[in-house]
Amino acid sequence: ISTVSPTYAKEILTEEFGCGLEGVLKAREDSLYGILNGIDYDVWNPKADANIFKNYSAETIDDKYVNKEALQEEAGLKVGRDIPLIGFISRLADQKGLDLIAKIIDPILNMKIQFILLGTGEHKYHVLFEKIAKKYSKNASINLKFDIVLAEKIYAGCDLFLIPSRYEPCGLGQMISFRYGTIPVVRETGGLKDSVHEFDPKTAKGDGFTFKEYASSSLSSAIKKALSVYKEKAVWHELVKKVM
Repeated sequence: ISTVSPTYAKEILTEEFGCGLEGVLKAREDSLYGILNGIDYDVWNPKADANIFKNYSAETIDDKYVNKEALQEEAGLKVGRDIPLIGFISRLADQKGLDLIAKIIDPILNMKIQFILLGTGEHKYHVLFEKIAKKYSKNASINLKFDIVLAEKIYAGCDLFLIPSRYEPCGLGQMISFRYGTIPVVRETGGLKDSVHEFDPKTAKGDGFTFKEYASSSLSSAIKKALSVYKEKAVWHELVKKVM
C-alpha cells in the first residue's frame, strides 16, 4: 500500500486524516509506504521554459529578476527588484490554507511587499480576493482563473511561494518553486514536511520557511522570518542558488 509521501503515510493512520480508513490501514501498517512524489525536471526547467520572460539557471540567477520585473509590469505592480514578491497558485479552498491567508492578508499587504494570486475555487474566496484586489490595487494582483502560462511566470518571477495547507499528501508547488529559485513558505504537513526544511541563516542549512501550528499567527511569523532573511541579499542569493 503506497501513498505520495512518508509523512502522509503516518498521517492517514490517524482519525483526522484517515477518513474512516485508519483502522484498515493500521491493521496493514507493515505494508504501508510513503514514496515522495517528484517532478519532471525537463518539463519544469527555467533554462528552457518557453512561457517565461527570460530563461535562466543557477549560474545566471540575475536573469530571474528580469522575470520578476516583467511580471510586476504585466501584473500592474510597481517594478522593483528589491520589493519582495510573494506568489500563491492553488485551488481556492479551506484545505489549501486560504482561511489562514484571509486572516493575515490585510496586515501583510500593509507591509512593503507585493502579492500575486492565481486560482479559482470557493465563492467566498472569490468575493474576499475581489475586495483585496480593489483595496490593494497597487501591491496585489488577483487572478481568479486557470492560466498555465501565468503560473510559470509566477514561479519564475516571485521571491517567495506560499503553501499554508491544512493537509497536503505531497504537493508539487514547493518542488517547482525550488526549481525556479523561488523559496517556499509551507506548513509542516504531508509531503511539504518531507521536502521543505527550515532555513537557518547562521548555518545555511535548510531550504525554505516552515510552521507547524495551523494558525494564522504561525503563518504570519513564517512570512516575517522569510522577509527578514530576504533583506540579507548575499544570504538570499546563496539560498536561491542552493535550491535551484
